[in-house]
Amino acid sequence: MDLQKQIAALQQMIDESKRIVFFGGAGVSTESGIPDFRSVDGLYNQKYKFPPEIILSHSFFVSQPEEFYRFYQDKMLALDAKPNAAHRKLAELEQAGKLTAVVTQNIDGLHQAAGSKTVLELHGSVHRNYCQRCGKFYDAHYVKQCGGVPKCECGGTLKPDVVLYEESLDEQTMNDSVRHIAKADMLIIGGTSLAVYPAAGLIHYFNGKNLVVINKGQTQRSTGANLTIDAPIGAVMDQIIVR
Repeated sequence: MDLQKQIAALQQMIDESKRIVFFGGAGVSTESGIPDFRSVDGLYNQKYKFPPEIILSHSFFVSQPEEFYRFYQDKMLALDAKPNAAHRKLAELEQAGKLTAVVTQNIDGLHQAAGSKTVLELHGSVHRNYCQRCGKFYDAHYVKQCGGVPKCECGGTLKPDVVLYEESLDEQTMNDSVRHIAKADMLIIGGTSLAVYPAAGLIHYFNGKNLVVINKGQTQRSTGANLTIDAPIGAVMDQIIVR
C-alpha cells in the first residue's frame, strides 16, 4: 500500500473513532529540531566525556551536578523549538472532541504549546524545576540562563522535574495513562521505537478497534497494528482533516 492509500486508511479510522489516544515518543519532536537519543544522528551516537545515559542518571546528578548541568543546559533545553504539524493536528483533534489524551515520553512541552490540554508526561517536563530544599518551582529559562548548577533563592539546588535513569515513573501519571488507553477505541502510536519500558508496556492495555503505528523505521509493535505507516509523523498528520 502506498503512502497516500495509507493516509486515506488512517483518515477513515479517525473519522469513525470517538475516543482516540495518542502515544508518542521522541520522533514526534525531531521534526521540531529536537534530536532523538536513539536515532543515527541522536545524542547517543555523539561523543561526550560520559555517555548520556550515565549523565542523565539519578546517581550522576547527585554526585556530579556540575557535569550533569553542563550537559543538560547544552543538550536538553531546546527552548526555541516550536510545535510541528503533528503537535498541532493532535491539539485540533482534541478540540474537536475526537482525541481524549496525549500520552508522551517527551519532556519538551510542545504538545501543550500547540494547545493540547490533556497531556500525560510519562518522563516529566523540562519546564518544571524545583528546589530540593524548599520546593519552590522555576521555569526552564531560569535553568538555561543560570550556567553551572542552578540555585534557588534559598540556596538549595534545583532539580529538573524529569524522570532520570534509576528513577521511577510517576504512579498517578501511569495510572491515568492506563485508564485513557484502556477506554480508547483507537490508539495512534507515533514517533517511538517502543524500546523504553515501562512506558512502552502501556500499549498492552489497549483493547479498542484500531491500532495504528506511524514511525520512521520499525517498532516492536508494527506487525500487530491494523495500519503501519513508515514515514515522518508530522508529514502524515498534516494531511489529516479533522471533521
